[in-house]
Amino acid sequence: MSSTRTREPQQERGIATRLKLLDAAIVCLAELGWRDTTVTVVTQRAGVSRGAVQHYFNDRDGLFAAAVEHVADTRLAELRLRTSALPTGKGRTLAIVDGLVDLHLGELFGATLQLCVAASADPVLRPKVAAMEDQMGRQLFFAAMELLALDPDDATARTTIQAFLDSARGLGLASFIADDSVRRKGVIRRWAELIETTSTAAG
Repeated sequence: MSSTRTREPQQERGIATRLKLLDAAIVCLAELGWRDTTVTVVTQRAGVSRGAVQHYFNDRDGLFAAAVEHVADTRLAELRLRTSALPTGKGRTLAIVDGLVDLHLGELFGATLQLCVAASADPVLRPKVAAMEDQMGRQLFFAAMELLALDPDDATARTTIQAFLDSARGLGLASFIADDSVRRKGVIRRWAELIETTSTAAG
């Protein structure tokens, strides 16, 4: 019994340490970029020893392969959290569009961009990041279709939502270059109007 009790706290500490490293890797990627995000930098940010990386991930490639999955899992969890608090009735479409655009802003999306840039020149990283982006794209697309009550068999609805999500990525990219908040609000309102029109026409 005592060995089991000892093992459980150790496992919990191990899980916590692993998450610290993954979270630190995401923050460092977003702030420093791929080239400057070294194992040493990540372990310092996480407040753990360098040996922890070797214990949980073997090496830098293992750490960032896991970080790719962690970015996807975290963004999807954030999407589920946001959708649980969406309003009903008037204003719902605008809230959904705004929430989906907001997923393409901030630290997590910044880390995703850094991974994409790094993957373009790294044949080992490229398929892992491509798989993450494919997963995220599919999840966001079907989540948007469901939240907006659009028929996935409707070709006009499908292309409209795909175009919107592509636009959301562009808005996210622009936000890292300059303060684009005023223009972004106008674009979000216009997309909500277009989607409302698409929904009405489909109905």
